[in-house]
Amino acid sequence: MTNPSNIFFTIIVAVFNGSKTIQQCIESVSQQTYLNKQLIIIDGGSTDGTVALLKAKEQVISYWISEPDKGIYNAWNKGLLKAEGEWVCFLGADDYFWNTQVLEQMSQQLEMMPAEVNVAYGQVMLLGANDEELYLSGEPWHKIKQKFKQKMSLPHQGVMHRKSLFKKQGYFDESFRITGDYELLLRELKTADAIFIPDLIIAGMRQGGISSYTENSLLVLYEFRRSQQKHKLGLPSVRWLLAIGRVYIRMVLWRLLGEKYTRKALDFGRRLMGLPPHWTLTE
Repeated sequence: MTNPSNIFFTIIVAVFNGSKTIQQCIESVSQQTYLNKQLIIIDGGSTDGTVALLKAKEQVISYWISEPDKGIYNAWNKGLLKAEGEWVCFLGADDYFWNTQVLEQMSQQLEMMPAEVNVAYGQVMLLGANDEELYLSGEPWHKIKQKFKQKMSLPHQGVMHRKSLFKKQGYFDESFRITGDYELLLRELKTADAIFIPDLIIAGMRQGGISSYTENSLLVLYEFRRSQQKHKLGLPSVRWLLAIGRVYIRMVLWRLLGEKYTRKALDFGRRLMGLPPHWTLTE
């Protein structure tokens, strides 16, 4: 292991019945070559063997608890109460650090970060149904700064939050079900800038989390809009209206063609737009 710099990381993981993947998530943290880190796991009262896995891994977990919670943002807020790091990142139970040098490489970048910057991020590799690599998520800030005011365009598993951000902006709004991470970042980034770390993949993210379900697509978009209204960002954008339209079209196709053929049709449309396939690889 390398000698740590002055940067101290807190990694917070919320989990509920994640026994199939939580071990890989934990090991991806514990195997980091970087020493200055703290792993916090908030379990929502799992009944599938997750708690037994947490007990078996207690030596590499700084703090964990298992009790019913009110959703992911309630769990993350519990974790923040125990966070000691200068920089905080959030992994899902299905996510994992991409390699063993992620925190070491990120620490070198954060050492040089201006004090006024509270959000830094790299990229996230999206993974398909069989853990195949789909495509990278995360673009330079100058390309997505305006887009961010309309939708979540940062890969949250790849985001490092300076702990002072939460002192300045408060914790996650637990009234949001799916997009509370976007709403919190919007508080900061509607007037400030994030810093993109190029050529650094932070995590692998398996598709299929709550915000990936087709039936939740409308809720995601309406929560985006609620965030924008909360922060007085004006009328819905054309981008948002088009996104709503696409969701309704997708729902109609799902009923008419069935799931299998709709997925193929959607990926055909993505190829026409020069985008990589997604829907046929995330069943």
